Amino acid sequence: MGWTRLYALIVKELLAVLRDPKGRAILIGPPIVQLLVFSYAATLEVRNVDVMILNRDSGHWGQELIERIDGAPTFRHIEIAANQSEVRVAIDNQTVIAAVEIGPDFSRNIEAGAPADLQMVLDGRRSNASQIVAGYLSQISGTLAAETPAGKRAGAGMVSSVARNWFNPNLTYQWFMVPNLIASIALLIGLIVTALSIARERELGTFDQLMVSPLRMHEILIGKLIPPMMIGLFHITVYILAAVFLFEVPLRGSLFLLYGSAVFYLGSVAGLGLFISALSMTQQQAILGAFLFMVPAMLLSGFATPIENMPGWLQPITFINPLRYFLVIVKGVFLKDIPLSEVINQTIPLALIAVVTLSAAAWLFRRRLE
Repeated sequence: MGWTRLYALIVKELLAVLRDPKGRAILIGPPIVQLLVFSYAATLEVRNVDVMILNRDSGHWGQELIERIDGAPTFRHIEIAANQSEVRVAIDNQTVIAAVEIGPDFSRNIEAGAPADLQMVLDGRRSNASQIVAGYLSQISGTLAAETPAGKRAGAGMVSSVARNWFNPNLTYQWFMVPNLIASIALLIGLIVTALSIARERELGTFDQLMVSPLRMHEILIGKLIPPMMIGLFHITVYILAAVFLFEVPLRGSLFLLYGSAVFYLGSVAGLGLFISALSMTQQQAILGAFLFMVPAMLLSGFATPIENMPGWLQPITFINPLRYFLVIVKGVFLKDIPLSEVINQTIPLALIAVVTLSAAAWLFRRRLE
């Protein structure tokens, strides 16, 4: 009889989500669109930028530098300035992100191996992007200096180093971003679907009927837990297929390990959603509560910035964030082929989070009955 009651509750929850055309469209359409859009838009790469050049040098190497900057794929358009006033106006109006001023003795000095005048003016309002552009420009000018006769003579006895990027040789940003999106979008969908479950029951007036039904407390929790996990596994499967076949992200590890850890990850997410739902009286409160957790979870997960770069007092808070652990697993399985031991180390905290949040949700349910 217990399995029959549990099966009926699971079917009821799935029908409540899937029979609503608007709800069905929200579950299927936006996550796919988000995966496609964010994979290209959410990038820290700097491309297609405009720069301005003020060339006060009449020699060959000044013109060579302009041609190399113009030929670099990073830069979309090169504007030539006639004087420093045009440079100031372009930077002030954000027409360009950087301006390069080539000194009048640039060719002569670089030919002789002496220090050459090359000034870069960067837009500090876009500090991260401007610093990256400055690195590109410095690399171009450094390569040019090394190819001059004086540079070849100076570098003849020097040791050169060649960087090799492990796990992502071509630094393809989708290889980093798409696995992150698999975890983050699954968190968003799983959290919202679960958070709305109890709140929807309260708004419809069926919550009290559910609590006085023959279903036991653990059966109610399991019945509310399994449907969001099934929906989450469906989304993760779609994202994995898109990552492998659409974005061509290499899948070097085991799908068995990825899905095994995903079950615990979705369990912890569903536990958090049920806890939020137990605290909420309306669906609006549940949605706000889900987003109240979602935004800090994204920022404290290591999605965009390393956790090690955060203040020391803030880093312990990330231990209660399930996204932190699953990001390590999904990126490790895709790019590194991490071993079973590492997957287990990251899965144990997910299981603990699921147990704690489900226990707290059950306690809140009992308090509602008192």
